[in-house]
Amino acid sequence: MKIEKIQTFVVGNPPPRTGGRYFIFVKLTTDTGVTGIGEIYTATYSPQIVCKVAEDMFERYIFGTDPFHIEKMWRRTYGSGFAHRPDFSTAGVVSGLEMAMWDICGKDTGKPVYELLGGQVHDRLRCYTYLYPSHEFDAHSDHPLYSDPDLAAEAAVREVERGFTAVKLDPAGPYSVYDGRQPSLATIDRSVRMVAAIRKAVGNRADILFGTHGQFTASGAIRLAKQLEPYDPMWFEEPIPPDAPEEMAKVAAHTSIPIATGERLTSKYEFAHLLRVGGASIIQLATGRCGGILEGKKIASIAETYHAQIAPHLYCGPIEGAANIQLSTCTPNFLILESIQDWGGFHAKILKKPIQFENGYVIPSKEPGLGVELNEEVALAHPYTGTDLHLNERQTPADLT
Repeated sequence: MKIEKIQTFVVGNPPPRTGGRYFIFVKLTTDTGVTGIGEIYTATYSPQIVCKVAEDMFERYIFGTDPFHIEKMWRRTYGSGFAHRPDFSTAGVVSGLEMAMWDICGKDTGKPVYELLGGQVHDRLRCYTYLYPSHEFDAHSDHPLYSDPDLAAEAAVREVERGFTAVKLDPAGPYSVYDGRQPSLATIDRSVRMVAAIRKAVGNRADILFGTHGQFTASGAIRLAKQLEPYDPMWFEEPIPPDAPEEMAKVAAHTSIPIATGERLTSKYEFAHLLRVGGASIIQLATGRCGGILEGKKIASIAETYHAQIAPHLYCGPIEGAANIQLSTCTPNFLILESIQDWGGFHAKILKKPIQFENGYVIPSKEPGLGVELNEEVALAHPYTGTDLHLNERQTPADLT
C-alpha cells in the first residue's frame, strides 16, 4: 500500500466562527483506495499558501511511500531544507499530513488510532469549553460577556448545567504583536471581578480556567496571578509570550496557580525545554500544530516524567479535535480536553457523524482511524473567501488604561 494522492480543503467557518475563521483539511488516498483525513493548524500565512506548502511537502516526502512509515516521514520533513529545528509553520503542515497517515493506518488495521499507540486508557474524556454568548455573534469582535462579570457568571452556569465541570475565559484584554507588557490596574480589577463572579455562581461545581494569550511580562503576570489566587483557578494559561520558557518558569515559581501553556509550541524539543526549566505543569499541545499525533504522544511521555499532565488545545476544526481525542484516550497523564462547546453546530455538520458528547465528557469512538469522517459536500459548499488569517493579533500596542 502506497500513498498516491492529496486533496486540500479550505473551509469557511460560518458565524459565530467559534474555532476560527477557517479550517484547513488535507485528504490522502492510497493506491488501494484507503483515505485519511487530517487538519493543519497554522495561521502564519493565508490558507491557500498553506495548502500549496502541503502539496509541495507531499510531492517531496510522502508520494509513493508506505503510510505506516510515519517516523521516517517526520524525520525527513523535520530535517530537510537545512532546517532540523522546530519550525512553527512547517510543523502545522506536517501535523495535518501525519494525522491523515494515522487515519489510513487505523482504517487499514480496523483499529482506532489510540489502539495503535498503546491502547485505550480512558473510557471517557473530561472536557472544558470557553464561555460564549447564548446567541449568534462574531467570535472575534468585542462582546459584553468578556467584560461584564454578571454575563460571564450566567454563561458559566449555563455551561455547568450542560454538564461541563470546567469553563475558560480570558478577560485580560487584547493581545498584540508588541506583547508582553504590564497589566493595567483596570485589567487586573476586571479580571478579578470576572473570576470572582464565576466562582460565586458555580461554587465548587466547576473549575475556572484563566486564559491569556501571552500578553504580559513575567512580573506583570505575577501581579495578576496574586490577585486571582483566592478564587483557585485550575490554571493560568500562557501568561507570557511563548518564546521564553525561563520567564514562564518565573511565573510558575511565584504563584500557586498551575501554569498551562503549549498552544504555540511545536515538537518534543520545545516542550522538553519548557518542562526542564519548570515553566508549566499542564501541557496544552495541539495535534494539528505540535508535529502530529506521534509527536504528541512523545510530548505526553516527556511530560509524564516531570509529573506534568496534558490538556490538548483546540481552536480550529473537529478533525484536530478528533486527533486530540485519539491521543488523550491512550495517555495516562491526560487531564482535560478543550471542546468547542458541546461539539455541535458547524463542527458537527462538517462531519458525517458528530463526535459523541455526553454530559461534559467525550466518549472515544471505536471506529477505525480517527473515528470521524469529513463530509466533503459540506466542506466544498463552504469555501473560505476572506483574506484575514485564522486569528488576527492587534498590530498596535494594547491600551494600558
